[in-house]
Amino acid sequence: MGYRLSKVYTRTGDKGDTGLADGQRIGKDHPRIEAMGSVDELNSQLGVLLAELAGQGLDRFTALLGPIQHRLFDLGGELAIPGHHIIDAGDVSALEQLIDDYNAELEPLKNFILPGGSRCVAQAHLARSQCRRAERRYLSLARQDDVNPQAPIYLNRLSDLLFVVARCIAKAEGTPEVLWAPKPKPQ
Repeated sequence: MGYRLSKVYTRTGDKGDTGLADGQRIGKDHPRIEAMGSVDELNSQLGVLLAELAGQGLDRFTALLGPIQHRLFDLGGELAIPGHHIIDAGDVSALEQLIDDYNAELEPLKNFILPGGSRCVAQAHLARSQCRRAERRYLSLARQDDVNPQAPIYLNRLSDLLFVVARCIAKAEGTPEVLWAPKPKPQ
């Protein structure tokens, strides 16, 4: 095993900067750190979803999402080492195939749906919305730094997959989807 963190606090970031894996120090509010933080939050949200799925008879979703947590950790590693690319077009294609496979099990959407119906469905939507934020933060970074062009595409597809997974979880649970009811027009 590689480097082990033996001390949790280092005091090196007490003045508002942090170290990247290549030794560079940048502000904790730098777009790179914002992107890293959003990817980390997404990974944590997936962890909560996986915990919610445990013991619910929804193991196929656990098997699907578990490996994605590892790719998100890889993406965080990419961000910690400027110029390093791990996520590739194959990762994007794999998500597209999963989206197609899972979406084939669903009825076509006839209305907008809202997050909710059950804790698992709501948590999948929360992860989806966090994924969209991670994508936005990554794109903000891409405006000023050279980054892996496949990573924001991966995040975009992942948010689509999480939407489809939320719908599939609802179907597997027998939970009706919460349909959007638009505000009635004044008469």
